[in-house]
Amino acid sequence: MMVVKSKRGRRRYVAFTLSETFTKETLAGKLSAYSGGTEFKVIQCASGWCIVRSAPNDVRKVIEMMSHADPTSKSVSTSGTLITLRRKYPPLESTRIRHAR
Repeated sequence: MMVVKSKRGRRRYVAFTLSETFTKETLAGKLSAYSGGTEFKVIQCASGWCIVRSAPNDVRKVIEMMSHADPTSKSVSTSGTLITLRRKYPPLESTRIRHAR
């Protein structure tokens, strides 16, 4: 079931390069430790790439929190859709976890 933007609000997806040692779980733990209650979600993290979801007003804060979590991380792009990021950066598409329907 799809929820309309007027109910859940808009979202931004920020793609990062980071150390290959990070997993989705370790990155999520570090971000929650630094976020101070701001809602971020690690959508995917593998092979030195990750995507983090936030509210549009929190994009700068996500980038700042990532620099604390991994000083080698670099924000490469921000988008309103996952599809755009995955098309732009093939490693994000190839490491994506597909769910069975």
